[in-house]
Amino acid sequence: MSLVLAVVTARFLKFWLPVVIWMLVIFSASTGAGAPQNTSRFLRPFLQIFKPDLTDEQFEKVHYAIRKTGHFVEYALLAALLWRALKSERWFSHFVPAAQFVAVLLLCAFYASTDEFHQSFVKGREPTVHDVVLDSTGAAFGLAVFGWVGRKKRR
Repeated sequence: MSLVLAVVTARFLKFWLPVVIWMLVIFSASTGAGAPQNTSRFLRPFLQIFKPDLTDEQFEKVHYAIRKTGHFVEYALLAALLWRALKSERWFSHFVPAAQFVAVLLLCAFYASTDEFHQSFVKGREPTVHDVVLDSTGAAFGLAVFGWVGRKKRR
């Protein structure tokens, strides 16, 4: 029994714990700490190191782009981690790769939806369908890259 538990625990730590940790990172970014007014507090001084004459309009554009890029990247990584974890499950390997891709993409889109729902309860945050679409696009990109890298490794 203890050997089975050790194997299950090792598999969880290797494949599923990174998924859980990354989901918690995403969730924590959806709190008030991740609100635009808070991220601008440290981003503006950082950017002004490189461009001291940064105008408010320039800053807002860069700030928006960085925040949206963050959405894309965090869900690309979530999708890659989730696909990696699911591929470690014997039952998941019975699905064709296209079905695996769709399943992981749907799970990421669902998590993105719950993340936006969570933001509806957080002061200073605003849920948007646009962010769910952006998150899902990032997840699809992450899956495509993860699949491409996996195919290259197998060759």
